[in-house]
Amino acid sequence: MTDPVLPGRFRIGSAAATIVQSTTEAAAELFAARGGTPGPVSADPLHAAVAFRSERYLRPMPSQVEDPLTGNYRAADGWVRLHCNYPHHLAAVGAALGTSLDRADVVAAVRERPALDVEEAVVAAGGAAAAMRTRDEWLAHPQGVALQGLPLWEVTRFADAPPTGLSTSDRPLSGIRVLDLTHVIAGPVCGRTLAAHGADVLHVGAAHLPVVAPLLRDTEFGKRSTYVDLRSPEGVSALRDLVREADVFIQSYRPGSLAGRGFGLAELAALRPGIIVVDISAWGWAGPWRARRGFDSLAQMATGIAYGDPPVPLPLQFLDHGTGWLAAFGAMTALRRRIGEGGSWHVRVSLAKTGMWLDEQGRTDIAGAEPEVNGLLTETDSAFGPLTHIRIPGELPGAPPYWDHGPRIAGTDPPEWW
Repeated sequence: MTDPVLPGRFRIGSAAATIVQSTTEAAAELFAARGGTPGPVSADPLHAAVAFRSERYLRPMPSQVEDPLTGNYRAADGWVRLHCNYPHHLAAVGAALGTSLDRADVVAAVRERPALDVEEAVVAAGGAAAAMRTRDEWLAHPQGVALQGLPLWEVTRFADAPPTGLSTSDRPLSGIRVLDLTHVIAGPVCGRTLAAHGADVLHVGAAHLPVVAPLLRDTEFGKRSTYVDLRSPEGVSALRDLVREADVFIQSYRPGSLAGRGFGLAELAALRPGIIVVDISAWGWAGPWRARRGFDSLAQMATGIAYGDPPVPLPLQFLDHGTGWLAAFGAMTALRRRIGEGGSWHVRVSLAKTGMWLDEQGRTDIAGAEPEVNGLLTETDSAFGPLTHIRIPGELPGAPPYWDHGPRIAGTDPPEWW
């Protein structure tokens, strides 16, 4: 199949298939460890690529995802992207620019200032923004330099624990309990992928936290959903009880935020020896931006993936979806190591590094086109009614991946394991 399989000049199909294939092979290894016969694993580039923008194919179509002020703005010397999908990020834009939140006023205020100045002012005000850079400018930036020294994914042992065997089962992750403390796309995609291979995934949110609600219908397949308020002692106690019986703990909040509430690596391993902790960040775990807020679209702007005037982004949020699948790959790799070696394990991935890896796969002069996807769609019942969606990609003949059920309404399940 010619790549790119989607519009643009990046090798999205082959890159997505590589990630899906690796993740499915990790599931096959776990299945074999349980006594199963996986069969030949494969990943179709077209199926993998369209699954990396699954939210576009969900029907009925969710309501508008982005705030009207989210977008690219022309600055005095280039372009900058503002992220306004959360109320506090929207407020930060107004505070940083000293203007109202009327679009015309924001456009005018950004136009008068350098792009880097807008970026830094919004970030300093507690918001999220990124100036457009070329690939060479990013590679020379301190954060780009730091990321060049990091692997695409990292799995390290951080505490001792006895080996943990797996019982015989007809699915790779049956009996594996996953706490999914994530939001937006990358983290939820990790949990969704683990659920497709049989894990019991409990998504933990809170009623007071802002969310991009339409995305939940796409990313919550196969999961249960509960609310826990970590501002209260009761909420902290409830999460600790869940951790004590969990195998995997995924988090994608700003680095350090959950550790500040008593759920750092040491505390998690003390509560549950042998736990797998998966950290998903925007900018990586080293460098001056390691604690900075970030999203797929911002990372595309900063790392040189977006190009042109005005900026042309990827035809999908590859950084989000690819990082989510890599996180699932890391979790399953750590689970496999835990069988033979024991230990608690730490998995780290980041959006910006995934984007840099995609760029390293090379670009092509062949412009892709919108594909026909009807053969890749299926329908699943959910709390929102029947939903048409892209099937989970990755062929594993001995234990085909699937979701037990569709998305549930957020917060409607109790904070407990089945």
